[in-house]
Order: sequence, then structure tokens, then C-alpha cells
Amino acid sequence: MTERTPLLHYRLSASVNESEQRSPPAGSAHQRQPKKLSIFFGVVIPTLLSMFSVVLFLRIGFVVGQSGLYQAIAMFLVAYFIISMTVLSVCAISTNGALDAGGAYYMISRALGPEFGGSIGIMFFLANVCGSALYVLGLVEAIVATFGVPEATSSYQILPSGYWWSLLYATAIALLCLLVCLVGAHIYAKATFLIFLVVMFVLGTIFVSFFAVSPRTIPLPSIGNPAANGTGPLLPTTANFTGFKLETLLGNLWADYTGDYTTGYMMTFTTVFAVMFNGCTGIMAGSNMSGELKNPSYSIPRGTITAVIFTFIIYNLLCVLVACSCDRVLLQRDYSFLRDINIWHPFVTVGVYSSTLSAAMSNLIGASRILYALARDDLFGKVLSPAKKTSHSGNPWVSVIISWFLVQLVLFSGKLNTIASIVTIFFLLVYAAVDLACLALEWASAPNFRPTFRYFTWHTCVLGIIGCAVMMFLINAIYASASIAFMLLLLLLIHYLSPTSSWGYISQALIFHQVRKYLLMLDVRKDHVKFWRPQVLLMVSNPRSSVGLITFINDIKKSGLYVLGHVQLGDLSTLPSDPLQSQYDSWLYLVDHLNIKAFVNLTLANSVRHGIQHLLFISGLGGMRPNTLVLGFYDDCLPKDKLIDPSLSSIQCTDSSGPSEPDDRQDCGEFGDGKVLGPQEYVAIIADAMKMLKNVVLARYFNNFDRAQVLSPPSSSPGKGAVYVDVWPVNLLRPDSSSYVDTCSLFLLQLACILNMVRAWRKATLRLFLCVEEGRSVRGSEEKLGQLLKELRIKAQVYPVPWDQACEEEEDEDYVNSFPSNATRLSDDYLSAVNKLILDAAHPAPAVRFLYLPRPPADTRRYTTYLHQLELLTQDLGPTLLIHGVTPVITTDL
Repeated sequence: MTERTPLLHYRLSASVNESEQRSPPAGSAHQRQPKKLSIFFGVVIPTLLSMFSVVLFLRIGFVVGQSGLYQAIAMFLVAYFIISMTVLSVCAISTNGALDAGGAYYMISRALGPEFGGSIGIMFFLANVCGSALYVLGLVEAIVATFGVPEATSSYQILPSGYWWSLLYATAIALLCLLVCLVGAHIYAKATFLIFLVVMFVLGTIFVSFFAVSPRTIPLPSIGNPAANGTGPLLPTTANFTGFKLETLLGNLWADYTGDYTTGYMMTFTTVFAVMFNGCTGIMAGSNMSGELKNPSYSIPRGTITAVIFTFIIYNLLCVLVACSCDRVLLQRDYSFLRDINIWHPFVTVGVYSSTLSAAMSNLIGASRILYALARDDLFGKVLSPAKKTSHSGNPWVSVIISWFLVQLVLFSGKLNTIASIVTIFFLLVYAAVDLACLALEWASAPNFRPTFRYFTWHTCVLGIIGCAVMMFLINAIYASASIAFMLLLLLLIHYLSPTSSWGYISQALIFHQVRKYLLMLDVRKDHVKFWRPQVLLMVSNPRSSVGLITFINDIKKSGLYVLGHVQLGDLSTLPSDPLQSQYDSWLYLVDHLNIKAFVNLTLANSVRHGIQHLLFISGLGGMRPNTLVLGFYDDCLPKDKLIDPSLSSIQCTDSSGPSEPDDRQDCGEFGDGKVLGPQEYVAIIADAMKMLKNVVLARYFNNFDRAQVLSPPSSSPGKGAVYVDVWPVNLLRPDSSSYVDTCSLFLLQLACILNMVRAWRKATLRLFLCVEEGRSVRGSEEKLGQLLKELRIKAQVYPVPWDQACEEEEDEDYVNSFPSNATRLSDDYLSAVNKLILDAAHPAPAVRFLYLPRPPADTRRYTTYLHQLELLTQDLGPTLLIHGVTPVITTDL
């Protein structure tokens, strides 16, 4: 009587029997006893049992019969090349540190981070669940095929057959697997060697049978033969086992693809390759035993590679023996012919039963261990929290029950031909992820990635990824695409829903590697004005009262460098430790909370001035250094806490903390009277920055700046909801200076244009105010400025403003002298008049004003007067930027 198990039911792959996930036989025994497994018992046996599935007993003849000996050997060479690349990655990762429960999931998650690890882990878990169900169904069909079909000499069935009877048998086998797993995986571990001996003995009888059994005629199964029902052409009902004959070998050398007699589907190279490939997987079983090995870093690479080489030799020897001794018809029409030619027929049946039962149990054990590892890592929150529970011996019994329940649900489908392909694809995806993990670790060049197994390169990782991807799409392109999409969906869910892990993210190492490489390539000697962008250092004393300014400068940076700087006063030699280290995480949380793209630089100095000098000298790397310093204005505005968030309460300035938001108080915004620096030091900071060729921006009245409110004014307001940005690109402290083409004026125009290019500010209208003296042609000046704006590609509305009113307030008629002497003569009335002129010229009021910032006087004694003049000039103007540019930033060239 012949085996009648459909072909695709064994297409599961020993990948499915993933005793890859054959997690270390857990339990108290293993927790109490020292590691004791050798290479042979800990790695070779589990891996061999994973790779020697029913494919060995039932599909070798199918592969040779359809594809011929030449193509069969070529298939094995290609398949083993693919898995060998993955084996090298497994060996590398497994010798870079001890593995815990979870096997491939543990390797991938600790290397690529929780997103990849969690998504692959879920797919690995589902693949093991479906694989366990597939092997249970395969065992049921093997039993029914043997004992549930009427014998030729009797008219009764030994076992009843049918869907519900098969489901009953499958449930009983699943319960047996459940009981073994509930008692503990160590029970299965003790039986592993016995199962291995049975499989090896059966394999030995198969080899002996080729030589010991005489030629014979073997009846073919009637299934798939149309002649049996009188509905088609007559097909052979018998075939020959010829023994070793050259004629038989020559007839089996070349391919002869026909229909599969169990399914009726026409076979091709890819379909046969997909079936054959299932016998080549299961390569991670040894690495999952690392916790039980005497010397994991020594045993895993040697044991895994030994098992792979051994299975490769066995498969190819069987192909040659089959091709030399069996008719092509026998190979194509009877997949269980090895039993029929065996010296004792039940031997092969025992081999099929033992390997299938072993695979079903190992997949159930593996699924439970993956689920336990996922639950323990809290990637899915409370959803998987029950799966964390273990027995006193450490066996995750809840995970076992959940896995068994899902296996039972899958068993109701009865036939899993399509699921078999999906499961194989899932495992190939896991293998590709392991290769990707190894590739990422290798490319990141992390010093701590130094596996003792060194026989791999990034080339082998890439070949493994490509090989797994090609195999996935060869098996089924639709299922492969759906699996990748499912993995990406899980990845996104975990990315947005799971908490931050402490495993380390390979992405950070890769980013560091690439950033360092490109920073070295960013040559400051090749800078050109065409590609200039603002790179801003914003000095912040108390971030809780500086939210408006921080968010506004984030808009104006235009994809440039943005650094939040902070100076804490103190002397490290008198302190027990660096006080800044404990603050750094809070500043980074502030950056995340405000959703800005900024770095943080903190420094400790004996004065704010020296601290800012430190930051201007050392902030940034290579070609990414701040070129613009932004300071809060020095005035008496009371700071207000705009960051009412308890989680950010640690972001506070200490009693000596603040650099540039001089409007913030020493008590961190709680309305104290002390300031962190005086007016003389404040102006000196501005002068220092200009000496260092840094552009300087002073920001005033941003304490209450609310970006969302400013950009969405009520339609009932003047201007019907329009947003304006006013630009005064002329030195208002020198009314004789009416040039709009000096470096500072052009810098002012550039920053305003950059703000207008930001998506949120695109609807804002730039208003450029043209200051015209009496007697000059307004029209001519306006046309000249318009032509300049056209050449600079800046879209703005030009508004002429007469200077006469302001100039009448100037008491000293000889104001056209040099700036230092002129600055001393500017009266408060004149400055107030200019301030009123600015206010009156803008209707409706703008969201922000850009004003020209003159250089500080050369005489340091005049610093206080200079600051007083700036204060009067900007009095009550609302959010205002005083800007001084020192380098060319704009060009009309292509």
C-alpha cells in the first residue's frame, strides 16, 4: 500500500519545523545545572533534526523525477549557497554575545532595535504556530494513508477517515504536544537524541536498501490516475526499481516536468525548487541552544556548519542513488517509493512519523518561547502581559497554552496548502532579517561588534539577503509582497506605540558612521555664497520663558544647523562633578516636546561672556558650525513660564545660569530682581561675536510670541486675517545712511526671505520700507529698490517712508559725522520719533519686524548708551529682530 499524502502538505519547510526556535529546553533543571551540552548534542543534533524533515523521506524522488539529476544537484547547490550566507551571519551574531530566549527574534531585536525585532518576532511566532499545525496535519494524513484505507485483503478500515475524524486525530496529537511542552521543554530535549537515532537508523536502512534490495516492480498509487475512473488516458499502474543501471541513470539526467499526481498542478523549475528548498532550512536550531552549551562561541559556528555540510552530502548522495536505480515513472508517480524499496517497509513510515512529530513539538515549543520573549520585552504593552507568567521551574506555561490554542484554530482549516507557502516565506523573511542585522552591525563599524567567528563579510550578508528575497518571490510573489507589507505595518505600529528600549539602536550607529563620513567630506574651503544657509546658535537662559523664541528660530534656520546654547556659571575645580550632565537629558526632552530640529550645547564658565565665547569657538563640527548668534534682548520684561508641563520641571536655570535671555531672572522666571549679566557684558558679547565674524540677531518681545496665534489671525482683524513681516533694511541710528545694498542690509533681506519660504509662513506678505529724504525722487528710489528685489528673486511690497518728521526731532544738525561720534548725539526724542515712525508706518501690525542692528561703538564706555538707544528704538514694537550681518549671503548669479 502506498503513501497518499498530497505534495504541498510537505512544502512546509523544515524552516517551519524551526526548531530554529527550538528554544533551549527550559525548566528548572537547566536553571539549576551548569551548562553542559557539547557541540554534538547541543548544536549538531537539533540542527540535523530541523533540516531532515519529511522532505528527506517523501520528496527526494519527486525532485529528481521532475528536474533530473543535473538540475536537482544545481538546485541543492543554489539552495545551500543561499542558506550558507545566512549561516555565516547567524554564526557571527551568535558569537558576539550570549543569546537569550527568543532565538532569531532575540538576535534581530537586539541588533536592529525593537521595531524590526518585534515585527519579525510576531511573524516568526505565527510561522511556528502554522508550522506546528502543518506538521500535525501531515502526521494525521500519513497515519490515515497507512491505517485508514481499506487493505487489498480486507473490506474494513482500521481507522475511520473523513474531515471530523482527521480533526479528532489532529487534536489528539496537538494535545500530546501540549502535554510535553507543559511538563517542560527538557522532556523533549531528553527525547531529542532518541528521535535523532531513529531518523539516522531509518536513513541508514534507506542507503542499505539501494544495494541490498533486488530489482522489483512496484505498484503505483491510483490517486491522480484518470484511467482509474475511466475518464482519461491509461497511465502506467506499475514502475520498476531497476537497481544500479547506466540506462536508468541516463534516463534520469535531464529534466522532464509533468503534472503533480497528487494535486494535478503542472510542475516547473520554480515550483520544484520551492518544495526542495524546504528541506534546506532550519539552520538556527543550534544558535538557540546557546544558553545550554559549554562554550557557545565555539560550538555554534562549528556545529551549525557541520550539520549543513552533512545534510548537503546526504541529499546529494540520495539524488545520485535514486537517479541510478529508479525509473522516471516511479519517481514521478510514487512519492513514497523509498518505503516500497526498503528492506522493511515500516522503517520509512517510522521515520516519517518521528520526524513529523518532532517537528510539530519543536514548532510549538519554539512558538511559545518567541511569545514569551515578546511579552517579556513589553513591545505590545498589556496585550501580551499574561504570556510572561512562568511555572516554578521557569516554563512559560501561559505562552504554551496560547500557542497551542492558536495551533488548534489553524487545525480547523483541515488543508493548509496555501499557508505552507506563506510559512516558508515568513521564515525566509526572518533569515533575511538576520542577514540584515549582521550587515548593519558590520557597516556600523561599532567597536563592540567583534564576533569570534570571522569568516564573513558584508558581501556574504548582502548575498544572503538577495538570496532569501529571490526565493520568497520564486515561491509566491503575491504572498512575499503581502508578508513584507505585513511586516512593515507591524514595524510602524511598534515604532509609534511601544516604549523606548534600552537595547541600543543599530540605526544610531549607522547614522553616526554616515554622518562622520559626510562631515569629513564637507570642506569649509569649498563654501560658496550660493549655498549659504543660516546656522544658528540661540543662547537660552531659561527655556521655560523662551518657548516663543525657540520655536520662531526653528522656522528661520532653513534646514541649517540649529543649536540651543546654555551657560551655567560655576568653576568645575570647586565642584564634585559636572553639573551639566544631569541636565542634558531634560534639554533633549525639551527639543522633542517642542518638535524642533536642534542640538543642545551646554557649558560651564565663570561668566556668561566667556561661556558664549566657548560655544562660538567649539560648537559644531567641520563645515557645520554656527554662523549666526541669536540673543534675547536686554530689558526689564518679566519672564513668563510658557512650558507648563510637569515632566519638564527639571529644566530650570540655577542661580547662576543664564546667558542670553537676559530678560529672564536669576530665579528662573519667578519674578526675581537679579539678572545674570550686566549691560556692559551684554554688549561686549555682541562685539565679541562680530569680531569672530558671526552674524548677530537680538530678539525682543518674543516672551509672549505664539506661532499658531500669529499665523492664524482672526478674519475680523485689520487686514482680514493677513500676516505681514516688516523689513527695515537701513541703519535707523544713522539717518544719512540710506543704502540698501550693504552686507548687513542684504543679510536682513535674506533672513526675511528665508522666513517667507517656510511652509507655515508662505502666506505672509513681506513689507519692505523705503526711507526717502526730502528732495529725493520717491518713484526713482522705489523703482531702483524694486529692480534689486527682482534680481534677488525676493517678492515684497515696497512702502516709501519720509524721513523728515524723524529728522526734525534731532537736536544736533550735524548728524552726518562718523558713527561713533554721531551715536553719542542721537537724542532720546529722535529715537522715540523713529520708533513712532515705525509703529505708524505699519497698518495692520506685522507678526514680526526685522530691523538693522548697528555695530557696537568702539569705545566700551559707550556700551550702556548704545543699549539704551536700541531699547528706545524698539520700544513697544512687538516681536522684533535686530539683525547685523557680517558676511555676504546673497547673490544674483546662477
